[in-house]
Amino acid sequence: MQPVLFPTAKTAAIACTRSRMVSRAPFSTSSRTLKAPNQVYAPVRNLDQFHTYQLLSSSSRTPLLTLWTTSHCPTCRLVAPLVQGLVESGVGEAEGGVGFCTVEYDAPDVMSAGLGLTYMINAVPTLLSFDAQEAQTGTKVTDGRQLSDRRFLEDW
Repeated sequence: MQPVLFPTAKTAAIACTRSRMVSRAPFSTSSRTLKAPNQVYAPVRNLDQFHTYQLLSSSSRTPLLTLWTTSHCPTCRLVAPLVQGLVESGVGEAEGGVGFCTVEYDAPDVMSAGLGLTYMINAVPTLLSFDAQEAQTGTKVTDGRQLSDRRFLEDW
């Protein structure tokens, strides 16, 4: 391959200007932001399910919303369908979508794995989000009245 020689200084300046113009173009792997659908997963009853949902959420770059409940909690029975209904109705899809699952805190495998201790779950119901597999404890909600408020949940 032979080197390219520029016959005049003017053509060299034009070539350099063109190459600078190309290099200033913004780089992007996608041309637009895609609206992603929300995902509702089956209730978590063991550690493997929990980690699978975290990995699915992380690989799709969507937050994972977890609602920690127990079988004997009357407030949980009111809150769980409300939160799941909001996710199923598409709240959050415009921002890229979310994943949602309930964690059955009193399931034997969840209790023995110590998930509640790991993520500082000290009340039920608790709404806790995960981003890139990290618990977002600053936004954790444990107040049953707030969790029963549809408007609060939409803004959260």
